Amino acid sequence: MPHITLNDIQLEYRTIPGETGHAPPLVFLHEGLGSVSMWRDFPDKLTRQLRTSALVYSRRGYGQSSPLDGPRTPDFLHHEALNVLPKVLAKLGIEKPLLIGHSDGASIALIYAANFPETIAGAVLMAPHVLVEPISVSSIARITETYETTDLRDRLSRHHAHIDDAFLGWSRIWLSPAFRTWNLGAECQRLSTPTLLIQGEDDEYGTLAQLDAIQSAATNVPSNDPTTRTNIQRLVLSNCGHSPHRDQPAAVLDAISSFSARLRTV
Repeated sequence: MPHITLNDIQLEYRTIPGETGHAPPLVFLHEGLGSVSMWRDFPDKLTRQLRTSALVYSRRGYGQSSPLDGPRTPDFLHHEALNVLPKVLAKLGIEKPLLIGHSDGASIALIYAANFPETIAGAVLMAPHVLVEPISVSSIARITETYETTDLRDRLSRHHAHIDDAFLGWSRIWLSPAFRTWNLGAECQRLSTPTLLIQGEDDEYGTLAQLDAIQSAATNVPSNDPTTRTNIQRLVLSNCGHSPHRDQPAAVLDAISSFSARLRTV
């Protein structure tokens, strides 16, 4: 995989070529334990279905990207959205993309959309986090115990060059008392770009309160734009956990395709 160099940091990335002008280019933002390889073939399938191009990259500490330089802090998602993602897009010349975020990646996409709405076509947020729920903390505590007592570390190391950075960098900040009050309420209120929310009914890392918080905050802010209240769409999937694109791939592909088609008519 090639790497983007940002100052002294290298980020693994993959581009998927496709048509231009038919649909916005896609930018995939992975989950808290994700990487380029852990998206599997979902980006390829969606890119083919939309007849467009795509970028997939691994954040620092993940995949084959540079290791962390210290413990993550409570503002780590804001740092990724406000400082790293803009540089990645500029470096690769990607304009007006559709952001496809999953879990932590969805939170990054939301923060970016709230702060740079004019630079993107829209955002797809799969299992987003906008507040810390007890279910999130308990599930992360359980998987941390699994990481420490089973072969999970070895299995994940197939996807990450710096496996403890990837796993412990994620789990320790989420389990930190300093992170319990983290929330994206202010960003939800500023969300004005077309957004598709997707979550499974059986998500083990968050409840539908996450989607409710986004919709409630975003649609109750006065706006001179009459389309703001209808800019946010919601899809809740049954028999689906924290990874809708893996648990219900056909439904997710169709939903994003329909959403993308709507973007071209707005």
